[in-house]
Parts: sequence; structure tokens; C-alpha cells
Amino acid sequence: MHFGLKAAVRCRLPLLALCVVVAAVSHSAANLDGVQASFMQRWGAAALPKYENWRKLVNSLTDSTDTERIKRVNAFVNQQVQFGDDTVIWGQADYWATPVETLGRSAGDCEDFSIAKYFTLIQVGVQPDKLRLIYVRAKTGTSDATQAHMVLAYYSTPDAEPLVMDNLIGDIRPASRRPDLVPVFSFNSAGVFTGVAGGGPAAGGTGRLSRWEDLLRRAKAEGFE
Repeated sequence: MHFGLKAAVRCRLPLLALCVVVAAVSHSAANLDGVQASFMQRWGAAALPKYENWRKLVNSLTDSTDTERIKRVNAFVNQQVQFGDDTVIWGQADYWATPVETLGRSAGDCEDFSIAKYFTLIQVGVQPDKLRLIYVRAKTGTSDATQAHMVLAYYSTPDAEPLVMDNLIGDIRPASRRPDLVPVFSFNSAGVFTGVAGGGPAAGGTGRLSRWEDLLRRAKAEGFE
């Protein structure tokens, strides 16, 4: 399956950094008051409207359909977060930010967009097994050159064609309409998958992704269970 970025993809996801073995972590609804307290502690009262906008979105979608949820969450994150390089935002070559950090900074790179959407969609009621963060090779321009990139995919059923949420393209497209994206592997809180089909067992625990495992720990400390 192929996933057309006509613009250059400016995102580095070093595959060699994905290594250690730990237990998988499952998601449930966040403690919104706890998340707010974490946000306030990190970013202060002046940044509170950013959190309040996110919480309003969450509250407005808890009784919606998945179609409406993915549409509005994708648009919200793409509009609220400005693309930036980790070296500029965090002073690190590759940093995976929690939703609280991405909202507070209002900036992030491709994995930060995808992670913020993932956590938000789970918070509004989308089942975690319907979501996959997908590491892809993205074609850049008309050449054969590719760059590492990350997107979030939604599977309505295990065998359904995934819908791709991307920070570089505003609309949500089925994977067949993204021939520029070549999937490498996918993962969620249940584990790591070598393919991109919705069904089948995980190829390994989330610990294969050291940065993902660290992110889950930090997000849990912020109130995301």
C-alpha cells in the first residue's frame, strides 16, 4: 500500500534510535484536571487559553462520530501548532513532545503533530486499536529522494483502508491517495507492527521505540492515563 507530498518534508526520525524492550502501555481517558495542572505548572497562566481551547474541543467531541472526531482533531492540531525543527524548539536533535508540551509551545515537527492527534483522539473516544502512528518514507518533489516522516492513520475496521492525517496536507485522505508516502512500520500503545494493515498481531512491544516509551511515561506523569 502506498500512501503525494509535493512540498519537501522537513522531519527527521532516526530509525536506529528505536531499540529497547519494555512492556506495552495502554491508554484510557485522561485526568483533565490533572492535565490542566501540569499545563499550568509548565507554561503558566498566560498560556492557559491554549489549554482551554484544547479542552473545549475535547468536550465538544465526546458524543460525536469517529468521522467528525478525526476531521476536527486533525484540523485543530494543524491550525494550532506551527511546524518547527526540534533543534530550534527544544535544543535537541530529535525530541518527541507530549501533547502538553506541543500545545504549550504551539510548535512541533511531524511526530509531535501525530502524537498530539493520537492522544486527543483517544481522549474524545476513538478506540486506540483504530489508530496507528506510521513511520513512512516521503517522496520529496519530483525526484526519487525520500525523507523520514510520520503520520497518524485511522482504521474504521481492522481490514479497512486507513485514513491518513498529516501536518503538511490539510484534508484527510485514504492511503491510496497518498502515493508519495511509503510505509515502513506502524505502532500504537499496543505495540509495533511491521506492516500497515489494520489486523494482525503486533510485531513487538512498544519498547522497540525508546522515544515512544519515554513519551508515554512523561504523558502519564502529566495526567494522561
